[in-house]
Amino acid sequence: MKIKNIILSVGFSLFVLGGLSASAQQKTKLIYKDAKASIDDRVKDLLARMTPEEKFWQLFMIPGDLDGVDKKRYQNGIFGLQVSAVAQGGGGANQMLSYNTTENAFTLAKKINAIQKYFINETRLGIPIIAFDEALHGLVRQGATAFPQAIGLAASFDTTSMANVANAIARETKLRGIRDILTPVVNIASDVRWGRTEETYGEDPFLSSQMGLAFVSAFEKQNIVTTPKHFIANVGDGGRDSYPIHYNARLMEEIYFPPFEATIKQGKSRSLMTAYNSLDGTPATTNYQLLTQKLKNEWGFKGFVISDAGAVGGASVLHHTASGYSQSTIQAMEGGLDVIFQTEFDHYKLFIPPFLDGSISKQRIDDAVSRVLRAKFELGLFENPYVSEKDAQKAVTDKSHKIIAKQAAQKSFVLLKNNEAILPFKNVKNILVLGEDAIEARLGGYSGSGNGKVNMLDGIKKRAGATIKVSYAKGSSRDPQLYKPIPKAYLKIDTSSGLKGEYFNNLTLSGKPDLIRIDEQINFMWTLYAPDRKLSKDQYSARWTGKLMAPKTGEFKIGLEGNDGFRLFINDQLAIDQWEKTSYHTRLIPYKFEKGREYTIRVEFQETKGNAYIKLISNLDVEDRQEQELTEAVALAKQADAVVIAAGIKEGEFQDRAMLSLPGNQERLITEVAKTGKPVVVLLVGGSAITMSNWMDQVSAIVNVWYPGEEGGNAIAETLFGDYNPGGRLPITYPIHESQLPLVYNHKPTGRGDDYNNLSGEPLFPFGYGLSYTRFEYSDLILSKKEIKADEKITATFKLKNTGALAGEEVAQLYIRDMLATVARPVLELKGFKRIFLKPGETKEISFEITPDMLKMLNANMKAIVEPGDFRIMIGASSKALILKETLRVQ
Repeated sequence: MKIKNIILSVGFSLFVLGGLSASAQQKTKLIYKDAKASIDDRVKDLLARMTPEEKFWQLFMIPGDLDGVDKKRYQNGIFGLQVSAVAQGGGGANQMLSYNTTENAFTLAKKINAIQKYFINETRLGIPIIAFDEALHGLVRQGATAFPQAIGLAASFDTTSMANVANAIARETKLRGIRDILTPVVNIASDVRWGRTEETYGEDPFLSSQMGLAFVSAFEKQNIVTTPKHFIANVGDGGRDSYPIHYNARLMEEIYFPPFEATIKQGKSRSLMTAYNSLDGTPATTNYQLLTQKLKNEWGFKGFVISDAGAVGGASVLHHTASGYSQSTIQAMEGGLDVIFQTEFDHYKLFIPPFLDGSISKQRIDDAVSRVLRAKFELGLFENPYVSEKDAQKAVTDKSHKIIAKQAAQKSFVLLKNNEAILPFKNVKNILVLGEDAIEARLGGYSGSGNGKVNMLDGIKKRAGATIKVSYAKGSSRDPQLYKPIPKAYLKIDTSSGLKGEYFNNLTLSGKPDLIRIDEQINFMWTLYAPDRKLSKDQYSARWTGKLMAPKTGEFKIGLEGNDGFRLFINDQLAIDQWEKTSYHTRLIPYKFEKGREYTIRVEFQETKGNAYIKLISNLDVEDRQEQELTEAVALAKQADAVVIAAGIKEGEFQDRAMLSLPGNQERLITEVAKTGKPVVVLLVGGSAITMSNWMDQVSAIVNVWYPGEEGGNAIAETLFGDYNPGGRLPITYPIHESQLPLVYNHKPTGRGDDYNNLSGEPLFPFGYGLSYTRFEYSDLILSKKEIKADEKITATFKLKNTGALAGEEVAQLYIRDMLATVARPVLELKGFKRIFLKPGETKEISFEITPDMLKMLNANMKAIVEPGDFRIMIGASSKALILKETLRVQ
């Protein structure tokens, strides 16, 4: 404690712990400012001049800028800022931030330049910052181009298209002054219930590796730091986000590590982000085996590791493996973390103490700081910290990347069904478009606003022209608001709006309340903490009392929603009794109200575990138009030649899905419109699998358009009318029913595997599946050699012919199976893919090179080898349609 108190009292002036006085610096050659010196020498020189405080701040990153704050708060420098971003509360980094809506490329570049100027000219050592942001499928900034969501980019099965998209995003990123992107997500989507499946490249390690490699390479070649995430597996049992995992070494090496290893070793990513969850009981952010042994020692990673937003404190408040923030910080740094990512400046107070009191070794701190400084020197920020504001000004009106966005969208579309070749449209004079997603132009998670979004309806109208009538009706809702929390305007306690809340440190509402306050409404979610520090986190009760003022006369529904014990009394009569804690419940009763009359309300609540939810709800001011909207849609459908229904799902970070069916009343809309007998085309909007048993057989065509980006409307319209022939493939397996999950194509061969006694184990649509408006024929597979040595490579050649009447693209896929091995191997493994364009009647000879790496496996001793024996070489249009097969023998 003496050391800690001395350091805190002396503070910034204590240069004897690693820094030099200002006068000494003037007399000493500043090697770190010498552009001709080696980066190693520059890092070493700068590190020797830094105080403990300055070292800490190079390991701390937050959203924010210099507007409206005392600049002296940054006198010790900082790793970097997510400029102009404002914390809002919520989940991960992007979920918690909002951006200035008046910002453009010029204003942002100008602001970042001004910020850099401050840090270079007005801090003691003049260390520039790294401006960072998200860029999953487009930079999350005003005016930046929004490309198709990551899962859609993966569905293209086209690394060239991915590289084109990434290059465009990188150019838009760099000209704004942003030099580090917290992207891509190369986690494996092993369960499609996961709400973040949309952010990934799907379920397969090879496809994810190739897509991730194409993405990061484009950025790193433009000298922008990429940050693959979330190391290592961000989804657990049941498709739950950030759920604890207990995976053995073989599973990690075969499935989860490959994409990260590819982006780091081949793509040269210089940063990495940890996950929120734990691996075998140790938080990923403090995991020494993961961050130090695997990443830094085995893979030789020279970059820096950053935490997901707020993840360092998670060891204390989430995992309960640390006694407080100081201990969680020590554990993280000793585990191998380098940079702490938080969402508020003041959070630094929670993490800085162990950097100053000797709790973290100087060697570990210096290693972390050196990694950050190395990146800043490699980025050239000391010599060229500013970007051209003139170029940024030109970018404000530059829409040249929209063509790339449209092409990428078209390549992402997967045609799942096309009965009687209803698509492309022919001789259609009257088209009805239905669904919220037809007009919303949703972009998906971690998106900016786009650079001029085009929705489906506008795209179809534009392409249809004056000769084809296009009409629209909503028809359905993804999330019908049938009830909502009663607002404070209807609640009253004495002269105040709201209800009187009394909180007790017991479960029986007995004795004197430990806390009394006015709550504007009952709409609470208490997860990590109790309602107040005065209360125990897992043992409290509450009572709310007051008056309800009915806004109108009639019979309405009123009730409670929550996952704990609750009761509702109206005029002192028990109306709802759900006092026994069982599960999450919504309890509503009909009740006759008179406008202007006061009704006494009492709500009682108990919490015996923690993680509490409680809402007082009604439909007093909710207008339910579902029946009217559905009736209107059916009437219009009867007059149309064809109906296009845009149907979407609700997902995202911390929005995992227990059921995979279309939410709301969208399925009912599809079935009712299909009864009219008119051709129905369903466009699926979303980033994951959707079950379709209730309606699939009733519609003519189904196209998965994912979240197609800002040019999605135009891309979809051109595809519907045949200007473009879809050729995308599914990067995930679609189940028939949720009970089949998890369901992936590359499982190990155990038991029957493919059947339940009451449901087939076969998927609805297999991995790699996708149709076309034309047909393709595979033939004449020839292996250059049928018997090889373990270190040899061969070529598999075959012919591909377009036997249809339209030009199109086919994705030829190479799969390999090890027929006999010393450990169980997957039934199939994707090892190659090529997207090939063919004119009608055209034939091309296609080749796949098969290398020793494609045949390698981990033996019982976890050694990567090529075992002798037979390998089945399979080529086809999906993981199920394996048309060409040959056997390769390894000596």
